[in-house]
Amino acid sequence: MVSFGISLGLVLIVFGLASGITGDDARLTPEAIERMSPADGDRVLRQSQIIIDFVDGYEGSLSIDGIELPVTRLDELSTLGGQPAPGAQVELPATAVFDPGNNVLSFQPQPGAPIESFTQGEHTAIVRYWRILDGSDKYRTYVWRFLTD
Repeated sequence: MVSFGISLGLVLIVFGLASGITGDDARLTPEAIERMSPADGDRVLRQSQIIIDFVDGYEGSLSIDGIELPVTRLDELSTLGGQPAPGAQVELPATAVFDPGNNVLSFQPQPGAPIESFTQGEHTAIVRYWRILDGSDKYRTYVWRFLTD
């Protein structure tokens, strides 16, 4: 009887460890978003970069604390009216930047940007995202919060 009790306890422990969801897997994000940083509830520094990594076929826009950030597409950047040479440095504007090759939307607070640094406290971020084939009129939203120390 004691052996049966120990065996049952070990089976339940193994089952619990195998079925537990922790870390990034426990966070509920839309299927269109593969990864995001900072995640909901994360603590970040004042100059932390916001990154939203979409699955193939999606793009989006970002607003933080009610400030809609203009989006610049990397494939539309040009130097002196032409494409930059391979390996050349390109000056990125102080906006949110969408990289269509990697499906990544990012924003770095910096001087001259709509948000130069995050103030201490809680911030609310809203990403509007849509399938490229459907167009931006059929967007969905995802809201999350992060903290700055």
